[in-house]
Amino acid sequence: MSFKRIGIWQTAFLGDAVLTLPLLQNLARAFPRAEMTYFVRKGLGPLFEPTPGLQVQEMDKYGRDSGPLGLGRFLTSIRTQGFDLWISPHASFRSAVISALSGIPTRIGYDSPGFNRAAYTHTCSRLFAQLEEIERVLQLLSPISVPVRETWPGLYLHPRAREKAGEFWAKHTAGPVLGVHPGTTWATKKWPGTYFAGVIDMIHDNLGIQVMLFAGPGEEQAAREIKNLVRRPDLLLDLSGRLDLPGLAAFLHRLDCYLCNDSGPMHLAWTQKTPVVALFGPTTRSLGFFPRGEHSTVLETDLDCRPCGLHGGRSCSRGHHRCMLDITPQRGFEELKGKIHAGK
Repeated sequence: MSFKRIGIWQTAFLGDAVLTLPLLQNLARAFPRAEMTYFVRKGLGPLFEPTPGLQVQEMDKYGRDSGPLGLGRFLTSIRTQGFDLWISPHASFRSAVISALSGIPTRIGYDSPGFNRAAYTHTCSRLFAQLEEIERVLQLLSPISVPVRETWPGLYLHPRAREKAGEFWAKHTAGPVLGVHPGTTWATKKWPGTYFAGVIDMIHDNLGIQVMLFAGPGEEQAAREIKNLVRRPDLLLDLSGRLDLPGLAAFLHRLDCYLCNDSGPMHLAWTQKTPVVALFGPTTRSLGFFPRGEHSTVLETDLDCRPCGLHGGRSCSRGHHRCMLDITPQRGFEELKGKIHAGK
């Protein structure tokens, strides 16, 4: 079985797109002459464009590509590109409709939800309770008998972003640097700003190393809160709102350690083998979306209400939010201290 043009559809969140990279890597190894196109949500394209041999297309599913007309235009574009293999780890109804109407001869997706069985020519079980997310995605290779040889996401940094990060480090840093990123999409996944500030104060008081503060679009308020709470805001290297996605990835690559919530940027860090301390509250390691590798640690609290959902939620259903509040700043500091002393 051979293919000339392969489309991979993953228009979910940043973390999902990163965790799909091993699928692309194994496809590229199996079909080295095939042209591969990665479809991602708007804003993520520049992150993946440096990947050798990969074309990237964005879908603005909440903007110009939304609604029947927008979806129709996007579908027409897909139909004219001549794909002969289509793989979708995204199990939404819209993804199924695009697959079903694409006219692509070989289409692979999960066998649930039920409408997927009509949208794809081949389906396989996601095995959610048995596998981690990367391995769940790699199941989609089984219908075309592609061997799995790589399971670590290969992230390629944009050369200019790497250069800018190097210039910043040379000008502003001396010694180890801890990155702190308080943002995440879901409110219940957020560690309190007072806790982040407490850890930063402990780092400044006890270790004397530099702390770099990150915040993406919509996260600026969380960064400002922390900056207002720490005792020595003048010691913070504040990068909040100043980096695009390729730039963030390049900065995370250089960190000696990274403290973050369960979030998309967390995956940008551990894939580059930056030591990570991740704070998991409503979500758990058992869901399969945790940071991998010997330098990654998940801090969590054992509660019978966890996990309360795949993504968390806007508010704690029990009203106490203990899953995050019981992870103390002191616990975070002790874990970070060990990682920073161990070196990258």
